[in-house]
Amino acid sequence: MKKGSNLDNDKFIKQLKKRKPKDLDQKFAEANDEVFANEIDCLTCANCCKTTSPMFFDKDIERLASHLKLKPGDFIEQYLFLDTDGIYALKSSPCPFLGNDNYCAVYEHRPKACREYPHTNHRKMITKLNLALKNTEICPAVEKILEKLRQVY
Repeated sequence: MKKGSNLDNDKFIKQLKKRKPKDLDQKFAEANDEVFANEIDCLTCANCCKTTSPMFFDKDIERLASHLKLKPGDFIEQYLFLDTDGIYALKSSPCPFLGNDNYCAVYEHRPKACREYPHTNHRKMITKLNLALKNTEICPAVEKILEKLRQVY
């Protein structure tokens, strides 16, 4: 990421919050789809899987434990810890399910947070702008999505 772009992103996010464009969800979705279809291949990056941990909810734990033929408690003991907010997260990074080829060994069973990452194609994006800003530090796709939105707004 080029130096100074985080400051630019911060200013842009503040501008969007102030303006509250009515078509923000639509424009985010369009930019998201375009970037992931034409510009970014997650398998060449996998930075999210290498540097962060998704939140694990009960349904995620149950689904993954079942897939791995573990009891939910054993899955938690082996892979997760309870963070200071009372949310389960991975004990280690990179993600233990990430292969050397950047493929996910549990892709079909991955947590909801992984399925939705980088959270740039949601309803009410106005409420997720701070998360988008934070994710520019991790995901090059978010940076590109914000670049496209700058052209619109």
